[in-house]
Order: sequence, then C-alpha cells, then structure tokens
Amino acid sequence: MEKILRIGRKIIPQPIFEFFQPVYHYLLALTGAVIYGFPSKGMIVIGVTGTKGKTTTSNLIAHVLNESGHKTGLATTVNFRIGEKEWMNEYKQTMVGRFRLQRLLWQMKKAGCEYAVVETSSEGILQYRHRFIDYDVAVFTNLSPEHIERHKGFENYREAKVKLFKKLSRKKKGIGVYNLDDEHVKHFLDVPQFMQYGYTLSHDRAHEYRDLRHIVEIKNVKLQAAGSEFDVKDAHYTLPLIGEFNVQNAGAAICVALSQGIEMGVIGRVLANMRTVPGRMEVINKGQNFSVIVDYAYEPKSLEAVYSAIIGLGLKKEGSRMICLFGGTGGGRDIWRRPVMGKIAASYCDEIMLTNDDPYDDDQMQIINEIKQGISEESFDHAHVHVMLDRREAIKKAFAMAKEGDTVVLTGKGGELVMCMEDGKKIPWDEKKVVEEELEQLN
Repeated sequence: MEKILRIGRKIIPQPIFEFFQPVYHYLLALTGAVIYGFPSKGMIVIGVTGTKGKTTTSNLIAHVLNESGHKTGLATTVNFRIGEKEWMNEYKQTMVGRFRLQRLLWQMKKAGCEYAVVETSSEGILQYRHRFIDYDVAVFTNLSPEHIERHKGFENYREAKVKLFKKLSRKKKGIGVYNLDDEHVKHFLDVPQFMQYGYTLSHDRAHEYRDLRHIVEIKNVKLQAAGSEFDVKDAHYTLPLIGEFNVQNAGAAICVALSQGIEMGVIGRVLANMRTVPGRMEVINKGQNFSVIVDYAYEPKSLEAVYSAIIGLGLKKEGSRMICLFGGTGGGRDIWRRPVMGKIAASYCDEIMLTNDDPYDDDQMQIINEIKQGISEESFDHAHVHVMLDRREAIKKAFAMAKEGDTVVLTGKGGELVMCMEDGKKIPWDEKKVVEEELEQLN
C-alpha cells in the first residue's frame, strides 16, 4: 500500500492526490474492520497519544493490567503483545496499517483479551487508522512541536491528537486521562468525557485543576540510577525505570488502573517488577569498563531529557566523559529540529558522533551539516565532533574512544528493527544487537 501511495504521489497532481487521499484512508479503515468483524467491540480499548512517552506508558498500562489478572493486548512503536506472548514491531510504524491493526485486534479478541492498549499517533489519526476502533479510554501524555511539516502547523498537529478525545466523547462512558503538567492539557480537558483522571508532579497544578474529580498527585519523588520512588496518597511506589519522565508515565498507568477498579496496593506491587522497555533508557552491559545507554530519543525535548537524566542521576561519573551518538531523520521530517538537537548535544556531551538514523531520500551529509549548524564553534570545539555515516562503524568508533568510567549514549533508533533509506528501502537494524556484537568484539 505504501508503494502504491508513493507512485500515486509522483504521477497524480498534488491537489487531486490530497483531495482523494482521505477517501482512500477511510475506505481502507472500513474494509479492514469489516473483514475482521469490528474486533475492538467486546474489549476495553485504551488509546495512548502524545509526543513523548507513548510507548513506555502503553507498556506500563499493559503490564499493570496483565499482572492484575486482566489479559491484555498491546500495540506500540516497539512491541506487540497478547497476554504473555510478545514480539517486536518490525514495520517502522507507531500505529500499523489498518489491515494489520484490525487483524491484531482480532487476534487479541480471539485469544481472550479483556483489554487492548493501542499507541495512537497523530499520523495514524491523520490516515484514519483509529477509525472503527471502539476506544473506551484515551490517555494524553504531553505535547511539543513534532511532525510540523506533515500536519502543516503545530495547531493542526495538536488538533489531530485532540480528535482521539473527540471520538471518545461520543461514547456514553468514555474515560480521559491527562498529564496536568503539560501546558497544552486544557485543549484536551475541554473535550467533555464521562470521567476524567489527571496526574501531576506539581501541587500547584493539582490545586489549579482541583475541580477535576480524580487527581493522582505524585509526591516525594526520589530519582536514582536504579529507578525511582514516589508516593501517591498513602501508597509508596518503587519503579525500576530511570528518569522523572518515567514517573510521569507511571502516573498515567496509575490513573488508567484506578479507572478500571484496580486497588492502589496491587498497582504498586506490579509497578515494582516492571522491566525496561526495549530501546527506552536501556543500559547494555557486556562487561565493558564504560556505560552504554540506548534510547529512542529522536527529537529535541526527548534528547535533552535523556542527557539531563543521565547527568542528574549520576550515571555519568565525575571526571568522565559523555560520548553522544545520534543523527537526524530525513524524508522532509521536521528539518527545524536538526540544529536544535546539535545545540542540545553541545550543551551536555563531551564528544559528539554524528551518523545516520533514518535518512530516507534526503542527502545524508546535508542532514549532518544541518545538525552541525547548531553546534557553535565558540562554545564547543569541533575537534570533538565526529562524522561517520555508517551507523555500525560510528558505534564501533564511539566504543573505541570510550575510556574507563565514560558513558556512551546512542539515541534515535531505540528498539526499531529497520533503518529507512532512499526509494523506500528498509534495511534490517537492531541497535541492541549491534551494540552487543561490537562490545563483544571490543572485549
């Protein structure tokens, strides 16, 4: 289908193509739902949307539900899951195509799943992949500029996310879950729902939204290299995931669990044994004398959050270096963020290795040069900026540069299993596997 769309885009005049594209997407969504018998009906479907944290939040929700005795299906950027069976997402899509998604929901229902957690992207909403999915709960994680070219403006991008909540509001007993710490949350709260749950790390925010019937105020947060601890009301929680952003993600999962009648004590018990989501602040240790962290962060706010967490939690030892490897996405996607990411890296990193992420049809060196524009020579010596387009070779060089106690941070790919090149070509890529292979060679 993607190939047909690419060909169509080349031979059909753009105004005509854009006019008929929604019809095409709608018919595909309807056909997929009809073929598989509208499988979302009969399950409780939870949609998770936002700019950052969708995958981890979705995994946290599915984990809490499964471990609480409710068989749950899961569909995210990184992984799929039906009960205890789990496999990786190889499609390079946050929200897979309509036929695949409806088939997956059908498989979940057939396997006896009570719940389905679906990571729901703005691109998926734009292409009607959410149509004919009977959502019961919608979760808003956060919002920051992303996919601006695709949506032709930030307001359109935000509105695409809001559409999920508008769809839910037509349901008699729809439940909305909201990150009250996000500056854009009011746009989502303004869409009426049967029940609304908010979570926050700020007492001021909890007070500001005190009219909200259900608020999870997260207090006494302690961030550590091994995870986090925090309190909600009289309950104490331990979360083996790194960073404050994961405490926020856990807040969303707590709200969803409470909305489904799961007790606080049970939620705390199952959160304590949550495992790291592949490619999300994942520490890889093969006996080397330096640290290696892999994360998906591919946009400015996520990148800064990762670097800040590593330094703030003491994962970067005093007197050691942070070696940061990343690239920029091609395909005309959010070109503005390339120099911004370069500037962020220059603020936190000691050595910067620029390489390929997913260049698509863009000139690979142009992507690199646009990132370098944000790295001011006045504040960061360009002798410490290295360029190697081959990502494996770049990883190998970064490891060779690392000394005892250093931290190597690889961002942009995370748990993805392909790299997108020119003419729609996708080559196999497993960052964790490559990292482990190169570390073994080094040792």
